Amino acid sequence: MSTLVPQGRRPQHLTIGRVGVYAFLVTAALFFLLPLWIMVMTSLKPMDEIRLGNIVALPAAMTFEAWSKAWSSACTGLECNGISVGFWNSVRILIPSVILSIVAGAINGYALSFWRVKGANVMFGILLLGAFIPYQVFLYPLVRIFSMTGIYNSLTCIVLVHVIFGLPTMTLLFRNYYAGLPIELFKAARIDGGGFWTIFFRVILPMSTPILVVATILQVTGIWNDFIFGLTFAGRENLPMTVQLNNIVHSTQGERAYNVDMAATMLAALVPLVVYFVSGRWFVRGIAAGAVKG
Repeated sequence: MSTLVPQGRRPQHLTIGRVGVYAFLVTAALFFLLPLWIMVMTSLKPMDEIRLGNIVALPAAMTFEAWSKAWSSACTGLECNGISVGFWNSVRILIPSVILSIVAGAINGYALSFWRVKGANVMFGILLLGAFIPYQVFLYPLVRIFSMTGIYNSLTCIVLVHVIFGLPTMTLLFRNYYAGLPIELFKAARIDGGGFWTIFFRVILPMSTPILVVATILQVTGIWNDFIFGLTFAGRENLPMTVQLNNIVHSTQGERAYNVDMAATMLAALVPLVVYFVSGRWFVRGIAAGAVKG
């Protein structure tokens, strides 16, 4: 009768190095989670309890009144319609901005990876250069350009700005991902008579799911959390949620309602949190599949 031989690595004893690693990870987790905990607990407390000063304690009398007020009746200046107006403005900005920037980045990355045109590397370098220049440098020239074209302070204007500034990063992501795909697939499609768009839609795009998820997470997070572009280019009727949040926090009448401020902050951060937790594992897979190759 044969005996079973244990397979795999033998369990390691707890060493000083491993204790140090665990201590660092726990400290880092607390560093990021403690502010979130304080925000959630404060948003669930009435002001009478907040005045007691114990900001990390569980609420003695839990209430969602601050969340309701932050959503529907908090003041953002002269108007008291809550942060819901900014939420729907952000959705209207987000959807076309994400779709257009990812489509443009995918096409650019595909063209730069497989269609070796003269000067492509120079063009790619110039495109990437824009990603390293501070956005504030471009604000005034863009304001003048959009004012002359008549689209300044409009939904079209803010969407176009997000597409323009998302293009370098999206092009880099897709180019590096496509550079890791077998060139033989492209050559075989060319031999079969495939053109630019046929190869892109029937061969390359179906293999792009991991990097599409990565690009979507990056763009959703960046565009939803944007403040300066929304404030500068969106116009009064299209102010995004981040700008409305700033207005709520700085539009205090009488006593400052910290619970409402925290609830509004949590509502503003809800979409990126949901996107990350739902598709975070796909983000890791996309990065591992070649998002940083090149």
